[in-house]
Amino acid sequence: MAVPWLRCRIPPLNLIQFFLFLLLCAVALGTLARRFDFPYPIALVLGGGALGFIPGLPQVPFHPELILFLVLPPILYQAATLTSWRDFKANSWTIALLAIGLVVATTLAVGAALKFLFPDIPWSVAFVFGAIVSPPDAVAATSILSRLNIPRRIVNVLEGESLVNDASALVLYRFAVAAVLTGTFSPVQASLEFVGVGLGGIVIGLACGALFLVVHRHLGELLIEVLTSLLVPYVAYLAAESLHVSGVLAVVAAGLLRGRHTPIIASADMRIVTRSIGHVLVFLLNTLVFVLMGLQLSATVDRMQGYSTLQLVSAGALVSAVAILVRFACIYPAFYLPKAVRGLLGRPGSPRAQSEYFIMSWCGMRGIVSLAAALALPATLADGSPFPYRDPIVFFTFIAIAVTLVIQGLSLPVLIRRLRVGTDWRVHQEQANARGAMSAAAIVAIDELAARENAPPDLAGRISAEFAEKVAASDPGSPMSEQEAGLAQRLRHAALMAEREALIRIWQENQISDEVLHQFEEALDHQEAHL
Repeated sequence: MAVPWLRCRIPPLNLIQFFLFLLLCAVALGTLARRFDFPYPIALVLGGGALGFIPGLPQVPFHPELILFLVLPPILYQAATLTSWRDFKANSWTIALLAIGLVVATTLAVGAALKFLFPDIPWSVAFVFGAIVSPPDAVAATSILSRLNIPRRIVNVLEGESLVNDASALVLYRFAVAAVLTGTFSPVQASLEFVGVGLGGIVIGLACGALFLVVHRHLGELLIEVLTSLLVPYVAYLAAESLHVSGVLAVVAAGLLRGRHTPIIASADMRIVTRSIGHVLVFLLNTLVFVLMGLQLSATVDRMQGYSTLQLVSAGALVSAVAILVRFACIYPAFYLPKAVRGLLGRPGSPRAQSEYFIMSWCGMRGIVSLAAALALPATLADGSPFPYRDPIVFFTFIAIAVTLVIQGLSLPVLIRRLRVGTDWRVHQEQANARGAMSAAAIVAIDELAARENAPPDLAGRISAEFAEKVAASDPGSPMSEQEAGLAQRLRHAALMAEREALIRIWQENQISDEVLHQFEEALDHQEAHL
């Protein structure tokens, strides 16, 4: 695939105006989500849809392939760096069945439903739409699930699935689009290419991630480290796509590798800056795609003059319902099959409540990946004729995202309460274990440094109390001389380093999860930056 570059036909002034408009939309929609206390992807889909019907807003021309290149790498990379490799590996069979089997089943079922509703649509075009709406979204799932108190084993499977299914769905999407453009399709050849494209993407991603880890060890400047880390997803994506393998899987593989080593190799300042920039960038890119969709939505509806509004909305709701039902039909086999195999091998897993299967079946929110894929559809075929049914596909994609995000996303808290899905008390126990190990390591480090530097007993005792009882470190107590203040800072720094080493040690020993690691790591980063 040729690497897409911006082919902008907008005067520079209008580019600046559009960028300012994008920032204003981001602020307004973020404020709206915070004001009404619901996940920001829901605010984006509602706000983006409303934008399309504001009169006078300009259409923004853009190269379709640019959307996938610009938007997907940083979003998937950030999600991958925060995903637990340990939990991903433990649920690998279930994740594989969902990320491949469920995506294929959804593509076929939704494509068949669209063909039933519109008999004139070519099968290849119908399957393009099926591939577009087949993957639940990583950003939407994380944004919504992070606000809910549900067992970690549910979140682990859903986050792992939403990472890998993007890759499998986009590979199917490219095959289907190629079939529309060329008019030919071979299932056998496509299956072989599917495997080769996936494995090739993983290899390229691991190579790029490993190269970043090597380069990172020789960087000593914070801004260069941060810029390098922001380049990794784009480099992995471009390298993979230039070799005609999966750029999405390359980004995910690089992110998983980098996330596994970041707690050890990255400085506190780098994690703080990268974390902040990553959140802002992901939010802006989400806003960009939904704003672009909103600006096109009204014109898209106007071009579909042959269909009534009721017919379009009803068809969109029906295909959305098919996607939801297919997920229910596939979730149970995806869990029972690995469980049956483990039972035959004498390694039975922990039982799950039926309510957990229902919640995972209901967590099929579509989001930015589907939207970006719809916007990336070519406008014309090779002979210059319009891409068949492009406008209905874009419209139905927006309907599917709205239905799953708004209805499923907003109803999840109610369902969790009604089904009495339990709290994961292991998280609280792991947090308590981490606090104990970190405090013990901090006190030992303080005592050792105090003995070497002959620190006054009352100063060493005060610093030890801060870390033993987590008393606010900003409380100065009695006035200190300049020498004592410097010694106190060294004692606090030694204690923080000891806490960090203890935290990483118990994480590497599988005593705590990645979730607990990130919670305490972020707190330690801010304490170290404060010092």
